[in-house]
Amino acid sequence: MMPVAFAYGRKECGANPRMEQKLVTWSQEQKNEIARRCGRVAVFLGGDSAEREVSLKSGTAVLNALQSVGVDAFAFDATRKNLKQLAEHKFDRVFLVLHGRGGEDGTIQGYLDVLGVPYTGSGVLASSLAMDKIRTKQLWLGKGLSTPEFVELSNRSNWQQVMADLGPEVCVKPAHEGSSIGVRKVTTAEELKEAYQQASELDALILAERWIKGPEYTVSILNDRVLPVIGLRTDHTFYDYDAKYISNDTKYMLPSGLSFEKEEEIKALSKIAFDAVGCKTWGRVDVMADAEGRFWLLEVNTTPGMTDHSLVPMAAAHDGIDFGELVLRIVAETLES
Repeated sequence: MMPVAFAYGRKECGANPRMEQKLVTWSQEQKNEIARRCGRVAVFLGGDSAEREVSLKSGTAVLNALQSVGVDAFAFDATRKNLKQLAEHKFDRVFLVLHGRGGEDGTIQGYLDVLGVPYTGSGVLASSLAMDKIRTKQLWLGKGLSTPEFVELSNRSNWQQVMADLGPEVCVKPAHEGSSIGVRKVTTAEELKEAYQQASELDALILAERWIKGPEYTVSILNDRVLPVIGLRTDHTFYDYDAKYISNDTKYMLPSGLSFEKEEEIKALSKIAFDAVGCKTWGRVDVMADAEGRFWLLEVNTTPGMTDHSLVPMAAAHDGIDFGELVLRIVAETLES
């Protein structure tokens, strides 16, 4: 049977099979040719979601990186209002750096499909599924993949029963928000109800999920290759919005600290989870490990952050790919569309 090491992009090197083979970086001539073929690239950033500010930072970083490698790129703030002005611009393809609803949920992807414009990342169906945490978990469960037990909450929920079924610690999440917006850990029925009411101000669909106590990991995927796993350590209750984008105290473990065998396991699981949703080109899968070392899938991100705190660029750099080449590799996939 073909070992997972080969199936998921690792390769034995010399006498030490545990050495990771880095990606072969592109020559300057290759970069110049890809940049030329890309033509004019619109970087869609900003948008209308709760993650607008993060998207503006991500988009600016992507724009600067594309221009640094010779791509003719410009920024477009893809709000509902501004989309009416899109026809005024001439461009050949779109680099999507919109986070959250309206940009990461299949909406803008469908719009661009209608226009016949190639764009980066996953298509309509995969984007829509990945943005819906409940549907994603249902799909994973149907595939036999491990994800924490959960229930959908409503005003009619029996708060005591939910805590009895999922507790003693429970995570409340809006189903359609990213960047941990609206996420809260609760330990009592009263806190559960309060967290639901708060989350309901952000989304009509809320879930309660069994809290997994243990380290968190994130696994980035680039053009079918699984990048090195990053372990996350924070003094916050969990890897929340502040820990992701603001705090300078968050620790990024790269290498992850996992054994070779466990790293292979989490990479294989993440790639299967990514493919099951139908994602393509690039993305990130977030995973928890429990006290027994079992991995639990949390969610998949189809347009991950690209800020100075972001994880995909960090994993790519560890694999020998700088930020300029990373964005060029992502947009180059649209040339096959």
